[in-house]
Amino acid sequence: MKKNLLALFFLFFSAVCFGQQKHVFSLGKKDFLLDGKPFQIISGEMHPARIPREYWRNRIRMAKAMGCNTIAVYVFWNYQEASPGKFDFTTGNHNIAEFIRICKEEEMWVLLRPGPYVCAEWDFGGLPTWLLKIPDIKVRCMDTRYIAAVKQYISHLAAEVRPLLCTNGGPILMSQIENEYGSYGNDKVYLETLRQLWQQNGINVPFYTADGATPYMLEAGNIMGAAIGLDSGTSDADFEQANDYNPNVPSFSSETYPGWLTHWKEKWAKTDTIDIKKDVTYLLEHHKSFNLYVVHGGTNFGFNAGANAFSSTQFQPDVTSYDYDAPINEQGQPTAKYFMLRNLIAKYVSYKIPEVPKSIETISIPAITLKPFTSIWQQLPQPFNSPQPLPMEYFGQNQGLMLYRTKLIGHKSGTLTITEPHDYALIFLDGKFIDTVYRNGGKWSVKLPVSTNKNPVLDILVEGMGHINFAQYIIDRKGITDRVTLEGMTLMNWQIYPMSMNESFIGQLKPLASDKGTNKGLFFKGDFNLEKTGDTYFDLSNYSKGIVYINGHNLGRYWNVGPQQRLYCPASWLKKGHNQIIVFDFHQAEAREVSGVPNLQ
Repeated sequence: MKKNLLALFFLFFSAVCFGQQKHVFSLGKKDFLLDGKPFQIISGEMHPARIPREYWRNRIRMAKAMGCNTIAVYVFWNYQEASPGKFDFTTGNHNIAEFIRICKEEEMWVLLRPGPYVCAEWDFGGLPTWLLKIPDIKVRCMDTRYIAAVKQYISHLAAEVRPLLCTNGGPILMSQIENEYGSYGNDKVYLETLRQLWQQNGINVPFYTADGATPYMLEAGNIMGAAIGLDSGTSDADFEQANDYNPNVPSFSSETYPGWLTHWKEKWAKTDTIDIKKDVTYLLEHHKSFNLYVVHGGTNFGFNAGANAFSSTQFQPDVTSYDYDAPINEQGQPTAKYFMLRNLIAKYVSYKIPEVPKSIETISIPAITLKPFTSIWQQLPQPFNSPQPLPMEYFGQNQGLMLYRTKLIGHKSGTLTITEPHDYALIFLDGKFIDTVYRNGGKWSVKLPVSTNKNPVLDILVEGMGHINFAQYIIDRKGITDRVTLEGMTLMNWQIYPMSMNESFIGQLKPLASDKGTNKGLFFKGDFNLEKTGDTYFDLSNYSKGIVYINGHNLGRYWNVGPQQRLYCPASWLKKGHNQIIVFDFHQAEAREVSGVPNLQ
């Protein structure tokens, strides 16, 4: 009888909290208040753009079954407005309102993290790369061109999320202003302008900021009246910093890290379970609100992975997987860290934690035989002519490839220097491969040999590998960003061939017309049949560096420098019966087999 009464109580509580009833979420002096009563946020962060849409509900339920009562949601501006004025809030993963409605249906509150800048190891920190077509653009400040674009973004996004505020019966409790601004700049007018723009567009829930727990970051990044998020806050000293800055608003750990990011050429990040247990125990014992960044990371499909740089010559691109060593792994499975946190949270909360959902089925795919299909040299579009190289963004291209071609006049051999190659360049002389240049480290010169041609042709094929998403070098155009010199002479009169490498480009590939030309930059194609579908990872360990497409979907990049050589493919991108794989590889000269395996590592 007691169990039945308890069940009825929880049903009643859920109906009251998550029905159409409007709620007031407010900032007390020390606590967050939901309808006037103290409320502890136990949040798990996940990003709709990184999760196949058909798995949204599953991932939300997984977070709830770990003990979370809230989902933190980043919105990526460049994902919603890929080209100027063309907003997408309806197709596929772009329907942010639907994700938030599912949170409500699953009786989860929401912390909205709308940017306009978010970081998140996402390309350009969520800012649209079409801004970079403006040569002298300044971002994250009161540059009028930037602010004009921000106003349009806020207006459109606010229309989507306004009905979903808790004040309108929705699950959104609070909205963030910018992100970790104290690590970047100190324009308080800019931060206040953002708050006013949201308010003018009907966003009437409390606001918060998120910064490191240091005096200078809090002073530069917070504005009066906004709650203080700490990235991270896991000790008395951290929360004392927030209290010293402003004792009149509550503070919380806006990013508590159960995992960490991974760059190419690094080992997979592994965060000690003991450390996160200690941090979360502290937060629970002291009744501090917190957000786990991230409870589930997902995948940087396509060209959405960002990069870090902390000097003018450093470049650290992120891998395709955003597994993050999170409690819920890339394919949605619970880890040992998940069960530790679930058991820990259960000791401190009064609400019932549901059972863990069943994991999505995974499959293995036997070795697929690929064959050479075509080459990048067979796919060159009509070129643009330019006196000097120009970056990709000037042609409306985000990343992909760009070929720069010129004839050598005067100097025809010697030291060739690219200033600057963003990010990975292959250099050819008269169609013969000479060398590669990788942006990281500032070694951008190679030796050109003497050509037997009277008018040698120089080709530089450049790959963009993700715009920098954090800190001072965030203005990061792709391709060749300044000039090319040979023995100090600036090379002029270039033909520029943009190749987006997006799904549309791949869908129009023409078969190989002949076997002439270089054996670099080849496409390989294979067909395979499936009796049933399921999640899988395509193993590219037999290949060098490139991009993989399954049935037209861009899975992302692989690179044999590691650590990632397996790319996640959700079941929904596979079909019963016939399937097709296309692999583009910069260096591979011959076809190798590819198989499907059940996990990332």
